[in-house]
Amino acid sequence: MMGRYIAQMLVLVFALLLVLGIDVALGQNDTEPVVLEGKCLVVCDSNPSSDGGVTSALGISVRSGSARVAFSAVRGTNHEPSDMSNTSTTIYFDQVLVNIGNHFDLKASVFTAPRRGIYSFSFHVVKVYNRQTIQVNLMHNEYPIISAFAGDQDVTREAASNGVLLMVEREDRVYLKLERGNLMGGWKYSTFSGFLVFPL
Repeated sequence: MMGRYIAQMLVLVFALLLVLGIDVALGQNDTEPVVLEGKCLVVCDSNPSSDGGVTSALGISVRSGSARVAFSAVRGTNHEPSDMSNTSTTIYFDQVLVNIGNHFDLKASVFTAPRRGIYSFSFHVVKVYNRQTIQVNLMHNEYPIISAFAGDQDVTREAASNGVLLMVEREDRVYLKLERGNLMGGWKYSTFSGFLVFPL
């Protein structure tokens, strides 16, 4: 019964392809693929999967335009809030230059991944008129992934900079944390950026 149903469906598909004027090359046996000459067949489905892709009834995962994810935040002022005199504090920003997908929360200065994938992150945290050494960590959820240091006492401005490719799961959080020192001189011109390289 199932074999008869499949045969009927194949006949309907071939008839549709012929009506559309698509050339079909059949293989010598049932195991060889069907080749569509000069045409592009698109499979669509309106049921999104949990990772932002689309899964068809045939089990085909189709990636949608939601794969575009990018953000870039900057610090535009040298205002010195009192909480930045303490260590182990999230470094926050006051302007967003790019926020495609709106996954960077400016108030919390935290990026939340909309889907599983490989992401690129980079940061550049400037300390101003501050002789203390600072250590900045890129945090993945609650765990430090990479660090950068700035501690030259003979310059008025110095930056702690680093970057990394990171595999991130959906709903994971990525942010910057001041692990050592303070930013009481301000951190104007500091940046924090990231984007989805490709989904998994």
